[in-house]
Amino acid sequence: MKQANNRSVLIGAAFLMATSAIGPGFLTQTTVFTQSLGASFGFVILTSIIIDIGVQLNIWRVIAVSEKRAQDIANMLLPGLGGFISLLIVFGGLAFNIGNVAGAGLGLQALLGLDVITGAIVSAGIAIAIFLIKEAGRAMDRFAQLMGFVMIIAIIYIAISSAPPLAEAALRTFVPLKLDLVTIITLVGGTVGGYITFSGGHRLLDAGIKGTGAVRQVSRSAVMGISVASLVRVFLFLASLGVIGKGLAIDAENPTASVFQLAAGNIGYRLFGLVMFAAAVTSIIGSAYTSVSFIKSFSARINQHENKVIIAFILVSTLIFVLVGKPVSLLIVAGALNGIILPITLAVILLAAYKTRIVGAYKHPIWLTVFGLLVVGIMTYMSCSVLIGYLNGLIQ
Repeated sequence: MKQANNRSVLIGAAFLMATSAIGPGFLTQTTVFTQSLGASFGFVILTSIIIDIGVQLNIWRVIAVSEKRAQDIANMLLPGLGGFISLLIVFGGLAFNIGNVAGAGLGLQALLGLDVITGAIVSAGIAIAIFLIKEAGRAMDRFAQLMGFVMIIAIIYIAISSAPPLAEAALRTFVPLKLDLVTIITLVGGTVGGYITFSGGHRLLDAGIKGTGAVRQVSRSAVMGISVASLVRVFLFLASLGVIGKGLAIDAENPTASVFQLAAGNIGYRLFGLVMFAAAVTSIIGSAYTSVSFIKSFSARINQHENKVIIAFILVSTLIFVLVGKPVSLLIVAGALNGIILPITLAVILLAAYKTRIVGAYKHPIWLTVFGLLVVGIMTYMSCSVLIGYLNGLIQ
């Protein structure tokens, strides 16, 4: 019974991470980048998958063997660092959650014809209902899995309907005609940046799957999470490529909806609504749960009333969207912060992996360390470039 329960939690954590990554921005980015790079976007996806797996394995393994959340690991390295990281995570999570609420409203508008505000409120209500259930963790796991499967099936249908040039896609995945480092970094940040990669790692910790004996299980769950997110990315890429290959014009205002509709008509548009809703509502849940997990160790009251704080987080996100709409400038700053959070937290994890007072006798694989250091360097450079460009724009 315990083994079956552990398996369910491991799968649930993988899907929580994956569905946290697959939000409105994820869907739009994939379509837009396919437009700009064509079949060569396959190479970008492949490269980002390899990087994502390296990042996620580093973070989840160290969280598991240390039996501590990321902010507590950071505070053991440098007092106050955990609080700084938590502040970045919570701010970024709140800002992106406003976008997730908006995306859920757009999804229900396309699926059921509801106006966006009503759809957003209904979606927030569904997310809140998860945390009103006594066993909220299990409910969250099951809901993430259900929505994940819904998205995969719907996108596979659209990919088949668009009849993409599979041979060209396969060739350009390994022999690209175009390369774009910024796109790779954007995909990495959108899949394992900010709060996203910690969602599953913290979920496993809360479920009691931890210690050196759990490393193999945790590693499998980490790879599964990236695999699910990547599967959705690949089929959405193929669907977009099929539409582009036919010379059809994609609406720049709503590129993903346009791809679904051009590939499968009115049914495709309804399926877009379903996918957008599923992607956004699970991202609302993942963002709220993970953001609160970063502050609950600092306060006994927050820890005691965790689900109530998560519900409040969702309500605040929804209220901001309803009152002021989608704050574009806030989302831009949060996007830059999301890119900065990854190298900071990954650097902290890599340092912690070699501190016996944190990980005990655990020996971290050298190849994962080297991989992690490369990602830290590249993401730091790119994130600083984005921030500098944004600040220059404000000054001018």
